[in-house]
Amino acid sequence: MRHRYDPIKQRWCQDEIRIKMEDQPFNRGAMRQCFRLKKLSKFCHSDNWLHAGNYVAKKYMESVDRSVYFEDVKLQMDAKLWGEEYNRHNPPKKIDIFQMYVIELIHEPGSPLYHLEHFIEGEYIKYNSNSGFVEDSKQCRHTPQAFSHFTFERSGHEIIVVDIQGVGDLYTDPQIHTEDGIRYGDGNLGTKGMALFFQSHECNEICHALGLEGFDLSETERQAIIEHHASTPSSATEIRDINLVGHVVSPTLEERTDLKRMLSNSRQRTLSSLSDLGSLPEDEMPKIEKQKCPDSSAPILAISPNGNNSDEGILIDKHLDEDSSDISSIHQPPRSRFLSTSSSDGYAYDTSEGCASSTPSNAASLTKLYEQRLFGLPTRSSRVQSEHVLRSKSCLHTGDSILGQIHHDLAKYHEIGRFACDGDESKIDWQSALFHEEHAAELGVPEAIITMAKIYLMLPHDVLVNCTVPANEENTNKGVEFMLQAAEANDRASMLYMAKAFETGYGLGTKREKSYKSAVHWYQTALLTTDHDDHGEFDATMSDPNYILLAAQAKLYLSGGFGLEKDPNKAGELYSEAADEAMAAMKGQLATKFYMKADEAWAQLDEGQE
Repeated sequence: MRHRYDPIKQRWCQDEIRIKMEDQPFNRGAMRQCFRLKKLSKFCHSDNWLHAGNYVAKKYMESVDRSVYFEDVKLQMDAKLWGEEYNRHNPPKKIDIFQMYVIELIHEPGSPLYHLEHFIEGEYIKYNSNSGFVEDSKQCRHTPQAFSHFTFERSGHEIIVVDIQGVGDLYTDPQIHTEDGIRYGDGNLGTKGMALFFQSHECNEICHALGLEGFDLSETERQAIIEHHASTPSSATEIRDINLVGHVVSPTLEERTDLKRMLSNSRQRTLSSLSDLGSLPEDEMPKIEKQKCPDSSAPILAISPNGNNSDEGILIDKHLDEDSSDISSIHQPPRSRFLSTSSSDGYAYDTSEGCASSTPSNAASLTKLYEQRLFGLPTRSSRVQSEHVLRSKSCLHTGDSILGQIHHDLAKYHEIGRFACDGDESKIDWQSALFHEEHAAELGVPEAIITMAKIYLMLPHDVLVNCTVPANEENTNKGVEFMLQAAEANDRASMLYMAKAFETGYGLGTKREKSYKSAVHWYQTALLTTDHDDHGEFDATMSDPNYILLAAQAKLYLSGGFGLEKDPNKAGELYSEAADEAMAAMKGQLATKFYMKADEAWAQLDEGQE
């Protein structure tokens, strides 16, 4: 029994197939072992196994829940959609991700499950991993790294497809990191996985041609990447006319709620651009003869007239050597992929074998200007400055920044010595850690804002504990700005810091002056903060209970000055309220003290009236 997954409709369907599988594995990876397998096509009406397709069946070596097999297929088919979206932007070389199925051997004890894919002929290379590894041998390629970067920006920072591996530009077994770390198995590292990718990613010519912006790294980090790749021979793809490459535009907020629907719509727009071919009914599709293609990177398309009931459609992708321009110089037989024609809903559904179609090479890519009108939003860049501008236009100050969280995660990775030379924690790059934490704070990550405030103000902090900066006027002013930002984000401890700073004038920097009026404002704001802050937390510290805050305000109103008008009546009311709160908290002596101060305040009012 074969189980197939439709990533657009998000549903499964089953059919029976005939297979022959070897008993012993011919290869194995870290988690699965591979078996050679042959499958008869339903439409060849022959039992000749010599004409059966070559496949690979993969089985976990350790026992896993049966649902893991199905989740793996969902992951790979979703990644395949992102591959088609990448192709729609007309990169120098198109990519494809193998269609994967689950097969269930229903006639064997326990009905064991296997993954099923087409057999890939050629040298298998892992181009990057889900944790920052980048292939740096002579096989180093630009396309796989650009594809990963593309998925990050095109999804509006929601996901990134990594763990790119396969033969040439035909990939298998990818991993998807999501911003919340949910779905797609244990390999989904969330924003931490995204951080690891960008820490080792150097934008290449394909990234630039697609309009992708470089991720912000410190000068030390950039130099480390350059030195790492300086002596590495590259088989990078040469960029063709940059005007032919479509720029990347991120989805709207509405589209971000359903990325799969966005990709489905993108596919329909691409297919509709094939005016002559796309206007014909599916059952009248003409057969296009295979022909010699002058461009080594362009596929040759052969479409069967039998519509979805045929698996004869073949997309032949001839990959020439980097230095070769003559197709006749290739002595090896061309590698081929099966291509099924598209269904009426725009999804190329395979009813027998092979992959859903890659975007045809002559599909017109939308220009950046057209896409901006279409989606209504500029590119969701990987650069902090562009993201900051976008957040300002949306009036976002704290929270809801995936890019900011990625920088925050990078700072934490530096703190634990993840990128230190030889793992030596004494060689931690604190400047880079501070660089990323400050960027995270600029993008409104609450924990980063508080951390930067405490670092610059020389206060104890929980993140980047051993990171220090010089004690000077400039850093103090920076710290106050971050602390004020944290207070405005409803962090109660930051409110109290600003209240006390405005009351005493200490720790206020040189850009602000002592102000009782501002102190009262922050004391009162902290008093009313009984709900969550912007980070979803509430600091219910008992060192500053409500009766202390009420008494602090009363003291300021009683003395007046520094922008606050003296008001003994207000002071008496606040002292009385503080006394009631203290009594409720079983602080009898303190309550008595506040009652006495309330009487003293009202006595000043009586003296003034006399």
